[in-house]
Amino acid sequence: MLIDTSAWVEFLLGSRKGNRVRERINSEACYSSIVTIAELSNWAQRENQATERIIDAVKELSAVIGLDEDIAVLAGKLNFNRKKENRKWGIMDSMILATAEMYDMEILTCDNDFSDVSKVTVLR
Repeated sequence: MLIDTSAWVEFLLGSRKGNRVRERINSEACYSSIVTIAELSNWAQRENQATERIIDAVKELSAVIGLDEDIAVLAGKLNFNRKKENRKWGIMDSMILATAEMYDMEILTCDNDFSDVSKVTVLR
């Protein structure tokens, strides 16, 4: 399962949704995109949180998947098509979606922008 940034944020906040993320982390193999590391670093700075502690926790609880040319090309194609349906959709979401598709993984997220994507669990 690929854990989206929004799910990690809820996990880090210890919210009700975050507890559901914790259950999944404890019950199956979990992965994160390197894009999530960038987004969490940004979130930590904005929220005055300890960036290194957060990144270390993510790396301890999930394997981090890097970007490669195939993921980048697919992300560009996905982004072009998703923008037609949702102007708010961003390239970072496309990178995460492309990573999940390349590795045939489900995405766990709290981001409703993924709600129409197959193989995605949106925590509500």
